[in-house]
Amino acid sequence: SAIMTGIGLVALAGIIVNNNIVLIDTYNYLRRENPGWDLQRVIMTTGCQRLRPVFLTTFTTGFGLLPLASGISIDLIGREVEVGGPTASYWVQLASAVVSGLTFATLLTLIVTPSLLIAPQAVRNLFRSLGSLRGAAVKSA
Repeated sequence: SAIMTGIGLVALAGIIVNNNIVLIDTYNYLRRENPGWDLQRVIMTTGCQRLRPVFLTTFTTGFGLLPLASGISIDLIGREVEVGGPTASYWVQLASAVVSGLTFATLLTLIVTPSLLIAPQAVRNLFRSLGSLRGAAVKSA
Protein backbone atom coordinates (compact mmCIF):
# COMPACT_ATOMS: atom_id res chain seq x y z
CA SER A 1 0.00 0.00 0.00
CA ALA A 2 2.72 2.49 0.95
CA ILE A 3 4.82 1.48 -2.05
CA MET A 4 1.97 1.94 -4.50
CA THR A 5 1.05 5.31 -2.98
CA GLY A 6 4.71 6.36 -3.24
CA ILE A 7 4.84 5.35 -6.89
CA GLY A 8 1.61 7.31 -7.44
CA LEU A 9 3.17 10.39 -5.85
CA VAL A 10 6.23 10.11 -8.10
CA ALA A 11 4.00 9.84 -11.16
CA LEU A 12 1.94 12.76 -9.90
CA ALA A 13 5.06 14.87 -9.40
CA GLY A 14 6.07 14.23 -13.01
CA ILE A 15 2.72 15.38 -14.35
CA ILE A 16 2.69 18.49 -12.16
CA VAL A 17 6.24 19.44 -13.04
CA ASN A 18 5.47 19.01 -16.74
CA ASN A 19 2.41 21.29 -16.46
CA ASN A 20 4.46 23.95 -14.66
CA ILE A 21 7.37 23.71 -17.11
CA VAL A 22 5.01 24.27 -20.02
CA LEU A 23 3.38 27.21 -18.21
CA ILE A 24 6.70 28.86 -17.33
CA ASP A 25 8.11 28.23 -20.82
CA THR A 26 5.12 30.00 -22.36
CA TYR A 27 5.57 32.85 -19.87
CA ASN A 28 9.26 33.22 -20.80
CA TYR A 29 8.45 33.08 -24.53
CA LEU A 30 5.72 35.74 -24.29
CA ARG A 31 7.90 37.97 -22.15
CA ARG A 32 10.79 37.70 -24.62
CA GLU A 33 8.64 38.19 -27.75
CA ASN A 34 6.55 41.07 -26.36
CA PRO A 35 8.88 43.41 -24.46
CA GLY A 36 6.30 46.22 -24.46
CA TRP A 37 3.75 44.22 -22.47
CA ASP A 38 3.48 44.75 -18.75
CA LEU A 39 4.01 41.72 -16.51
CA GLN A 40 0.34 41.33 -15.63
CA ARG A 41 -0.64 41.08 -19.31
CA VAL A 42 2.07 38.48 -19.96
CA ILE A 43 0.86 36.36 -17.03
CA MET A 44 -2.81 36.65 -18.02
CA THR A 45 -2.02 35.68 -21.62
CA THR A 46 0.11 32.76 -20.42
CA GLY A 47 -2.73 31.51 -18.22
CA CYS A 48 -5.24 31.80 -21.06
CA GLN A 49 -2.99 29.96 -23.51
CA ARG A 50 -2.09 27.12 -21.14
CA LEU A 51 -5.49 26.64 -19.49
CA ARG A 52 -6.77 24.11 -22.02
CA PRO A 53 -3.62 21.91 -22.11
CA VAL A 54 -3.43 21.79 -18.31
CA PHE A 55 -7.13 20.91 -18.03
CA LEU A 56 -6.82 18.28 -20.76
CA THR A 57 -3.92 16.64 -18.94
CA THR A 58 -5.87 16.68 -15.69
CA PHE A 59 -9.12 15.37 -17.12
CA THR A 60 -7.64 12.63 -19.29
CA THR A 61 -5.40 11.33 -16.53
CA GLY A 62 -8.07 11.67 -13.85
CA PHE A 63 -10.87 10.08 -15.84
CA GLY A 64 -8.55 7.37 -17.13
CA LEU A 65 -7.59 6.37 -13.59
CA LEU A 66 -11.03 6.87 -12.06
CA PRO A 67 -12.16 3.25 -12.57
CA LEU A 68 -9.01 1.97 -10.83
CA ALA A 69 -9.39 4.52 -8.05
CA SER A 70 -12.95 3.25 -7.56
CA GLY A 71 -11.81 -0.37 -7.45
CA ILE A 72 -13.28 -1.32 -10.83
CA SER A 73 -11.29 -3.58 -13.14
CA ILE A 74 -12.29 -3.54 -16.81
CA ASP A 75 -10.99 -6.38 -18.98
CA LEU A 76 -11.51 -5.35 -22.61
CA ILE A 77 -10.26 -8.63 -24.10
CA GLY A 78 -12.27 -10.93 -21.83
CA ARG A 79 -15.20 -8.49 -21.81
CA GLU A 80 -15.53 -8.50 -18.05
CA VAL A 81 -16.08 -5.77 -15.50
CA GLU A 82 -15.08 -6.69 -11.96
CA VAL A 83 -15.68 -4.56 -8.90
CA GLY A 84 -13.32 -5.01 -5.97
CA GLY A 85 -11.27 -7.76 -7.60
CA PRO A 86 -7.64 -8.52 -6.77
CA THR A 87 -6.25 -6.65 -9.78
CA ALA A 88 -8.13 -3.44 -9.08
CA SER A 89 -7.49 -3.53 -5.34
CA TYR A 90 -3.76 -3.72 -6.02
CA TRP A 91 -3.83 -0.42 -7.97
CA VAL A 92 -6.38 1.55 -5.90
CA GLN A 93 -3.80 3.41 -3.77
CA LEU A 94 -1.71 4.47 -6.76
CA ALA A 95 -4.72 5.66 -8.76
CA SER A 96 -6.25 7.45 -5.76
CA ALA A 97 -3.02 9.32 -5.06
CA VAL A 98 -2.73 10.47 -8.66
CA VAL A 99 -6.40 11.45 -9.10
CA SER A 100 -6.75 13.39 -5.85
CA GLY A 101 -3.31 14.98 -6.10
CA LEU A 102 -3.80 16.01 -9.69
CA THR A 103 -7.09 17.69 -8.89
CA PHE A 104 -5.46 19.81 -6.20
CA ALA A 105 -2.26 20.42 -8.16
CA THR A 106 -4.16 21.78 -11.15
CA LEU A 107 -5.44 24.61 -8.98
CA LEU A 108 -1.91 25.24 -7.76
CA THR A 109 -0.57 25.26 -11.31
CA LEU A 110 -3.14 27.73 -12.57
CA ILE A 111 -3.28 30.02 -9.51
CA VAL A 112 -0.13 29.76 -7.38
CA THR A 113 2.46 29.53 -10.18
CA PRO A 114 1.30 32.75 -11.92
CA SER A 115 1.11 34.44 -8.52
CA LEU A 116 4.68 33.45 -7.79
CA LEU A 117 5.76 34.70 -11.22
CA ILE A 118 4.41 38.17 -10.47
CA ALA A 119 5.55 38.22 -6.81
CA PRO A 120 9.09 39.63 -7.36
CA GLN A 121 7.69 42.55 -9.36
CA ALA A 122 5.00 43.18 -6.72
CA VAL A 123 7.63 43.20 -3.95
CA ARG A 124 9.81 45.64 -5.95
CA ASN A 125 6.82 47.94 -6.48
CA LEU A 126 5.99 47.77 -2.78
CA PHE A 127 9.52 48.78 -1.77
CA ARG A 128 9.52 51.60 -4.34
CA SER A 129 6.24 52.98 -3.01
CA LEU A 130 7.44 52.70 0.59
CA GLY A 131 10.68 54.46 -0.39
CA SER A 132 8.81 57.28 -2.09
CA LEU A 133 6.51 57.66 0.93
CA ARG A 134 9.52 57.77 3.24
CA GLY A 135 11.21 60.35 0.99
CA ALA A 136 8.08 62.51 0.99
CA ALA A 137 7.83 62.27 4.79
CA VAL A 138 11.47 63.34 5.21
CA LYS A 139 11.01 66.36 2.87
CA SER A 140 7.91 67.54 4.70
CA ALA A 141 9.57 67.28 8.12
